[in-house]
Amino acid sequence: MINVSDTAAVKVKQLLEDEGNNEMALRVAVRPGGCSGFSYEMFFDDAIAADDIKHDVAGVRVVTDPSSAQLLNGATLDYKDGLQGAGFSINNPNAQRTCGCGQSFS
Repeated sequence: MINVSDTAAVKVKQLLEDEGNNEMALRVAVRPGGCSGFSYEMFFDDAIAADDIKHDVAGVRVVTDPSSAQLLNGATLDYKDGLQGAGFSINNPNAQRTCGCGQSFS
C-alpha cells in the first residue's frame, strides 16, 4: 500500500474538487521506462478494474494495479510547494537506484 502525506492529501483533494467528478480516484502506477528502468505514473481515473487494489489514505481514494502495488508497497506520495518549484514526489523504499530526474527507479 502507498502512503499519502498530509500535504499531498490536501493537494489531491483540491485537484479532485477542481475535476468535479466524485467517482475519480488517484491512480498511482509503475511503468517500464525512464532512465533507471521504471517510472511513476499518476493520474485521476474513474475506470477502476476489478483486480485493482483500492484503499483510502488520508481521505484520498488511491488505486493501483496489482503489478504496481508490489513495487509501491511502503512508498509515500508527498507534495512540495516552494521557491524551487512545486510538485508531487514518491519516496519508495523498494527503489534500489534512482536517476537524477527523480522520476525513475530500479
